[in-house]
Amino acid sequence: MHGDEKPDHGGGVDAAVAKWGGQRDAWIDLSTGINPLPYPVTDLPFRAWTTLPDQAAQEALIAAARQFWSVPQQAAVLAAPGASALIARIPALRAPSQVQIAQPTYNEHGRAFATAGWIISDQSSDTIVAVHPNNPDGRVLSVNGDFPKAEMVVIDESFCDIIPQYTMIEHAVKPGVIILKSFGKFWGLAGLRLGFAIGDPRLLARLEQMMGPWPVSGPALAVGTAALLDQDWATATRQRLAQDADRLDHLMIRAGASLVGGTPLFRLYDTDNAKSWQDRLAKRHIWSRIFPYSDRWLRLGIPGVPAEWDRLEAALG
Repeated sequence: MHGDEKPDHGGGVDAAVAKWGGQRDAWIDLSTGINPLPYPVTDLPFRAWTTLPDQAAQEALIAAARQFWSVPQQAAVLAAPGASALIARIPALRAPSQVQIAQPTYNEHGRAFATAGWIISDQSSDTIVAVHPNNPDGRVLSVNGDFPKAEMVVIDESFCDIIPQYTMIEHAVKPGVIILKSFGKFWGLAGLRLGFAIGDPRLLARLEQMMGPWPVSGPALAVGTAALLDQDWATATRQRLAQDADRLDHLMIRAGASLVGGTPLFRLYDTDNAKSWQDRLAKRHIWSRIFPYSDRWLRLGIPGVPAEWDRLEAALG
């Protein structure tokens, strides 16, 4: 992907509304992999909105992150305003050269490196980026296999919190390793803009300088800390999403699609014509995701409330 190409992402419901009509809030957006039943945000201390984020709040968030992800003591943890902010800055950590990014995958990594003058390749390189589990097909790196070896290895675990048994966090102690975490997927709080880099203290110190002071807002510090400490919610959410993913597979296979892969937050299906499937759902005001590199792949997020399941089943019937 070239840095000047138009990004290809989920979302875009406004454009769908303009084409197929209806009220924006009445559409079901299944084009992303965001948890449809997010972590419940309670009232925040007023000072979270009115004062600059203090050191104690930042330290509390980092401590909660270390506990939730079982971060090795030797690895550093950096909180940022979303994983995307980190992805955009990581290419500046090394002089532009060639970066190995296996395709297809989440395209912002390639876009960020291309913008910074790097050559994107699927060949072995001194810099490697891997999305784990991968978006959109859900493939995972082998937990028991060899960890990628390079001068810098970026492992994007934005969707790994739904399947924590696959995490590569133990490798965060290795030189040159950065593991990314996102708060917008599993916790469903994409608008909070909170993400983490975990790994090589030397590289994270440089990323921290790039971020400037107070990179994470007061509200994000408070909500993030509470959510990371709520293990009961995390356990219950994993169980629910696993069941819902199975339910979605059943509906889609019955409708004539076949499962390619995915995670419990999104499912990827093979269809006879992805665009016609997307149009069919859009006529019922349900938005899905298709891809420029495949005319057969359709990706769906997980419906939330019972009414959304009923509407999807009716649209597929």
